[in-house]
Amino acid sequence: MTRPILARIDTAAFRHNYLVAKRHAGAARAWAVVKANAYGHGLLPCAEAVRDVADGFALLEISEALGLRAAGFTQPILMLEGFFAEDDLRLAAAHDISVVIHSQAQLALLELLELERPLNVGLKFNTGMNRLGFLPQQAPALLARLRASGKVGQITLMTHFANADDTGIAAQLACFEGIAADSGLPCSVANSAALLRFPQAQRDWVRPGIMLYGGSPMPDLNTAAALGLRPVMSLASRIIGVQSLQPGESVGYGSLFRAERPTRVGVVACGYADGYPRHAPSGTPILVNGQRSRTLGRVSMDMLACELTDLAADVGSSVTLWGEGLAADEVASAAGTVSYELFCALAPRVPVVLG
Repeated sequence: MTRPILARIDTAAFRHNYLVAKRHAGAARAWAVVKANAYGHGLLPCAEAVRDVADGFALLEISEALGLRAAGFTQPILMLEGFFAEDDLRLAAAHDISVVIHSQAQLALLELLELERPLNVGLKFNTGMNRLGFLPQQAPALLARLRASGKVGQITLMTHFANADDTGIAAQLACFEGIAADSGLPCSVANSAALLRFPQAQRDWVRPGIMLYGGSPMPDLNTAAALGLRPVMSLASRIIGVQSLQPGESVGYGSLFRAERPTRVGVVACGYADGYPRHAPSGTPILVNGQRSRTLGRVSMDMLACELTDLAADVGSSVTLWGEGLAADEVASAAGTVSYELFCALAPRVPVVLG
């Protein structure tokens, strides 16, 4: 017998969200960021939904890039962390896959290898994120080495913003402008938050990610719905048991929730082994038969508890953990995390359907 948990992926919503990103991008082209199996939503279904409108795709794994090529996608594909070994670089060249170069080791390997054809590259600079990228003052020497190598075609200058969802991009953008000025090269700087908040960051290519999946990159400032985005993933299950608690009685491991009044508790077939965050506290929002409720106590491996006291619900009642009717951003905020993590943590054992 199949457990009643199910993840539904609305590929039409993914397409809608990509077109929202395109409207914000203006004249810029948009790489659809589909790394991590499209943030847990399924790489090929999401890519297929935008096959005819996507300007390009951005991801991390060479195997995923090759999967897109094998499926007939001809758009530019960008490897956001570049290459990790000689084979990655050779495969990228053979299949016309662009690579980010962010380290001296990568540049040295590019110079060393004989490649089937020149590569298009994204040259990444560290303007304040302090994660990946070259220092701004290295730009002239790096560009000279790339051009002298005879191994590259188009060069795109890139950086990544640390606070586009919060305090802004002014300092990093000014730093990047010092690199890009008079270079004549295309540029890419805007992630979802920068794309939505800062029109000056559009440049030649933008990189929408979380917004494509119906999550807000700045949920404290704007909800996804307010931004015109639609949820792509809905995680649903059912009530599989009901308990009645008297005042003072508890539910779940650690007895973290104790009833203060007579309380009906629903047991939901969903737990942290399905990808629901174990650290989600009592009070995390949940929908039961479309009615708003809350979780109770500690999330178990396979189950969690929720409040039924004032609801018309029983065994078999439908439950929405996040998605249609309940924003993943709201669930994530209650659990002290972000919707990115909820999506990416969806477990392989959860059945996924499209529609």
